[in-house]
Amino acid sequence: MSKKAFFLDRDGVVIRQISYLHDPALVELEKNVPEAIRKIHEKGMLAVVLTNQSGVARGMFTEKDVDLCHERLQELLAAYGEKIDGFYTCCHHPDYTGVCSCRKPAPGLFHAAAEELGIDIALSFMAGDKFSDLESGRNAGVSQSVLLRTGYGEKYIQRAQEAGFAVASDLLEAVEKLTE
Repeated sequence: MSKKAFFLDRDGVVIRQISYLHDPALVELEKNVPEAIRKIHEKGMLAVVLTNQSGVARGMFTEKDVDLCHERLQELLAAYGEKIDGFYTCCHHPDYTGVCSCRKPAPGLFHAAAEELGIDIALSFMAGDKFSDLESGRNAGVSQSVLLRTGYGEKYIQRAQEAGFAVASDLLEAVEKLTE
């Protein structure tokens, strides 16, 4: 049986937006994230982070730094009895490593997660704070993508609405709206 997932962008959605974050000490949860993750799990869905980390391709930090930030995120969620079920990271940038199939808005990260975790993408959702996150969900074939007002979200509200995407104040509201 295929599983459903709530695919989540990382920066500005699950954790506070910090450009080129690579220091685990700076990882902070966005508001209402533990409760949102709990609701995702209560609905029988997986919480899966999909993140572009071009700082690796740019030589600003390493994949190990990214992994350490993900470990810190898991520690913060564990304090609430929650966790992210999978992390999928694109460490490429077309100017540095060439075009790849995993950098959002391409759907490669969705396909990798679906294959490894047994997810039915068509029954799943995507939450992001950039228009490219929404496009990635559409390109992958998720049921619905939602723009959050957190992170960079305020910049993309009009564009998202014109393109027919839902908008929510934060991840908790998005989960409540899309999984009713």
